[in-house]
Amino acid sequence: MSTVGLAFKVALVYYLVTLCDNGFLSWQCLTRPIVIAPLTGLVLGDFHTGIVMGAELEAVFMGISAIGGSQAADATLASCIAVAYTILNNTGIEDGIALSLPIGTVMNGFGQFWQPLVYSPMAAVWEKEAVNSPNTFFIKNVCFYAIANLLNSVVLFVAIAFGVVGLNAFLDKLPPFIMRGLGAASSMMIGVGFAILTSMVWDNEIGIWFFVGYVLVAYAHLNTVAIALIGAAIAITLFFSHKRVIDAKNELLAAGVKAGAETGEEDFF
Repeated sequence: MSTVGLAFKVALVYYLVTLCDNGFLSWQCLTRPIVIAPLTGLVLGDFHTGIVMGAELEAVFMGISAIGGSQAADATLASCIAVAYTILNNTGIEDGIALSLPIGTVMNGFGQFWQPLVYSPMAAVWEKEAVNSPNTFFIKNVCFYAIANLLNSVVLFVAIAFGVVGLNAFLDKLPPFIMRGLGAASSMMIGVGFAILTSMVWDNEIGIWFFVGYVLVAYAHLNTVAIALIGAAIAITLFFSHKRVIDAKNELLAAGVKAGAETGEEDFF
């Protein structure tokens, strides 16, 4: 199949997934790289590359969150284009990972461009519909997402159909040391993604387990499944131990309140 046909298939997958996730399911994480990248690889005929890149791209973008509706990069579009670039040009996964963040930043700019033109003018209309016609609001909301997501799908189609080959030709002309730098940067980006996520959830009580995990990987040479099982066992143990402490405190508090109430009644009589 031609590049244009494959680009259409990827754009169609993106459109259906984003419409289902944002319009019907209220964001169930189907648009995350770990989901959309394997689907992109599947329609392009290389499911394995899609799975591998989905895991690595999720590690890169998992620490990037939309705060107040603003985000640094569009992880969904970046994942689609990065996977398409890697598969269609038969390049290394490292190159696609390295290009994902700048691609996501550029594609996020397109998304920010649509908002004042499409989303903002409809805000007052949507508020009125939600109050006056709650039964039909859901259907109209889905239709709105169907139109809005179509714009990004068109941009994605053009980027893959006419931009991927040109991007590869441009990168082929770059000096080898720049490509080696991109490969090194792709490895660093995964670490940066985990670092951002860790900084958001870090707590002094559980921070020690981060170093335990490092020791298990670096010195015990355990695989990911084994470490995940150990982590799950630790998390369950901590959960129930904290639950017992909280239950004991609640029982003491309830006993204190009851004793105080009985003392008050005796003083009254």
